[in-house]
Amino acid sequence: MSRVGNNPVVIPQGVEVLIEGQKLTTKGPKGSLDLELRPEVKVEVNEGHVVVKRKKEDKLSKSVHGLTRALINNMVTGVTQGWVKNLEMVGVGYRAQGGGDTLTLNVGYSHPVTVKAPEGINFAVTENTKISVAGIDRNLVGQIAANIRAVKPPEVYKGKGIRYQGEYVRRKAGKAGKAVGAK
Repeated sequence: MSRVGNNPVVIPQGVEVLIEGQKLTTKGPKGSLDLELRPEVKVEVNEGHVVVKRKKEDKLSKSVHGLTRALINNMVTGVTQGWVKNLEMVGVGYRAQGGGDTLTLNVGYSHPVTVKAPEGINFAVTENTKISVAGIDRNLVGQIAANIRAVKPPEVYKGKGIRYQGEYVRRKAGKAGKAVGAK
């Protein structure tokens, strides 16, 4: 029994959810998102709620049940509030420039790294070291943030690199070195 899948998704004021065959469309003040529904589940929209039900009781249907409900909930949240991932840069001389749809990163390489935002994603840079990735599609926001982090992931000896805001980087002890006077 899926605890997540059995909860109905509440449709807030100003959001419209339409189902056409196996395609679910969510429209809201921030934009529109589409989802291709799996054939193992049945989705119904009634009285301000979206309810996801299984067609069969096999393992695949049970696993897709909660997933589909979570994806629909993320779509509804995205078109109303949007999603944001914050990154921070740690390191001497590390900085970010730009905003909107282009981001330029200086992270210790011999050249600056330029990241282009796909449609629906916006960048914002504050304090030259803090980056915000915003959009309505949760998966896309997370993937773009992960791509930016992959340009220079935090290293374990000094902690330098690009990390998610609030991410804890476990540090290693450096080389112990040779004892003084020992031969």
